Amino acid sequence: MAYIDYYKILGVDKGATQEDIKKAYRKLARKLHPDLNPDDKEAERKFKELNEANEVLSNPENRAKYDKYGEHWKHGEEYEKAQQQQQRQSQNQGGNFGGGFSGADFGDGEDFSDFFQSMFGGAGGGFGRSSRGSASGKFKGQDVQAELNLNLRDAATTHPQTFEINGKKVRITIPAGVYDGQQIKLKGHGEPGYNGGPNGDLYITFNIPADPDFERIGDDLKTKVSIDLYTAVLGGDVKVNTLNGSVNLKVKPETQNGMTVRLKGKGFPVYKKEGQSGDLFVTYEVKLPTNLTDKQKELFEQLKNS
Repeated sequence: MAYIDYYKILGVDKGATQEDIKKAYRKLARKLHPDLNPDDKEAERKFKELNEANEVLSNPENRAKYDKYGEHWKHGEEYEKAQQQQQRQSQNQGGNFGGGFSGADFGDGEDFSDFFQSMFGGAGGGFGRSSRGSASGKFKGQDVQAELNLNLRDAATTHPQTFEINGKKVRITIPAGVYDGQQIKLKGHGEPGYNGGPNGDLYITFNIPADPDFERIGDDLKTKVSIDLYTAVLGGDVKVNTLNGSVNLKVKPETQNGMTVRLKGKGFPVYKKEGQSGDLFVTYEVKLPTNLTDKQKELFEQLKNS
């Protein structure tokens, strides 16, 4: 396995905080996401590497193993145990491995990766060249991280979605009410297992950008609607957009600029609670008239002096 510098892929140094790693990943994921780079194989490759790097470095335990074992981070502890057992077997047979890896007999052309593979990979792989013992352990495949972009209206409806991960199509049903940054796990949809072990898992993080019409606060929504001065003073009707179409709202006389009213149950669906929704809070913005005629100005003067 060729060494991949995950820190370099994310564009951070080894002293980066977990928050630095998270920000770097989200920035690059938006840039390289397949939806934004259709039919771009290079972007697809980089996106896969990016997810792999994030899967390791965003997890403090995995990151510590990567810093210690490099590309062999997933099986590093097993490798050390196997190497210790190999040394004990060699000593029992009168051999001498010496200290550390430098004493191991790799043979012509066999490097660290080959030795590691001979211990943990393939049928019949034993402990180095010893005829005693076996290290044919099964290991879970690597987990995969992915981002899925949704707009606010998509996130408000239960719907199926199909996307591709590592050349495989995955179809999921997204429940109404998911929120920005929420992560779900699809068991067994990650990288293939090692030496017959189970597949890794797929972690999908939902990315829901800000909506131009609605601000989401939990399960509630906030929006603004403009009314003219005459409606604000005398009252009337105004049409308000919701996630499920428009409704007519009664404006009370003498409504002040910035006044907020609540439309119960017209907010965002509650996650995995069918039929339940938050509320919609509507704030009035009173627009003053412009280009008044002399007659209109005179009427305002009369109101002012009355």
